[in-house]
Amino acid sequence: MTQASATSSASGAPSGSRSALADLVSAKWVAASLPIVAAFLWLFFEVFRRQHQFSTSEKFGEDWKHAYLVPLVSLYMLWQVKDEVARRTPRLYWPGMLPVLAGILMYYFFLIGPRSNHMFSGAGMLLTLFGIALLFAGPSMMRLLFIPIAYLAFGLTISEAVMNAITFPLQHIATVGSHWLLSVLYTTEIAGNTLTIVLESGREIPLNIAEACSGMRMVIAFAALGAAVAFIACDQWWQRAALLILAIPVAVFVNILRVSSLGIASIVNPDFAAGDAHMFIGTLWLIPGFLLYMGVVWAVKKIAVAPEEGS
Repeated sequence: MTQASATSSASGAPSGSRSALADLVSAKWVAASLPIVAAFLWLFFEVFRRQHQFSTSEKFGEDWKHAYLVPLVSLYMLWQVKDEVARRTPRLYWPGMLPVLAGILMYYFFLIGPRSNHMFSGAGMLLTLFGIALLFAGPSMMRLLFIPIAYLAFGLTISEAVMNAITFPLQHIATVGSHWLLSVLYTTEIAGNTLTIVLESGREIPLNIAEACSGMRMVIAFAALGAAVAFIACDQWWQRAALLILAIPVAVFVNILRVSSLGIASIVNPDFAAGDAHMFIGTLWLIPGFLLYMGVVWAVKKIAVAPEEGS
């Protein structure tokens, strides 16, 4: 064995793969890509500007601060498949122009048209990005790029109409679930989205389950987390699907625990259910929520389909 081949074997990666990856990110490739990247950022600057506004606004900021992390997770997903990408040869695929043109039209229609909508204009941007990748990389490589690009959708603020349609049912679930849980410890009455804890002394402590307590923030965060973990940590499609689906009930369950803990804390001090204390307790519950979800990930990964006999 020659010294070069021994070095290649010791590294654990084929030299041909490294060579292909080097060609992919060569100076010539970077020089050709820069004008496309610059044109893309210029064309869709308004989406990025509006998303920044949503992520820092008083009304939506707490729900969408994670948008800044989404591109980093997407880049990490690309890094995970870099060797497979390097083994495939990109090719010009002209049908990719169709989603490029459709995405640009969709973007401008929902940006300056009669129905301005950030979510749909952002969707137009993603469709254009899909088209660009398909145009310059071809269908074979697009199979590897699809999920990292699609993940960027978690960084787009959902329109208020869609948020309301999801928030109200979650608000009701949080109210009913917290009522059931608190009733184990205290006499608890429910009226609409308001819980009243009645102590033995006769003292009543009202707990209003507002829209902010619906758990929508946790659902969004856990859905983004679930999608990332499903792609990075699992190889089988059914494991990925299971983690995506299970992220939602885990988020809802953790939110019920959060609201119940706020009710118990308000017995000690009513101020704990409002203001900074309310925010701190809510943020604190993300830690056990994350650990619970990682336990679900561990359980799903441990489940294996038994091989058929004779296979």
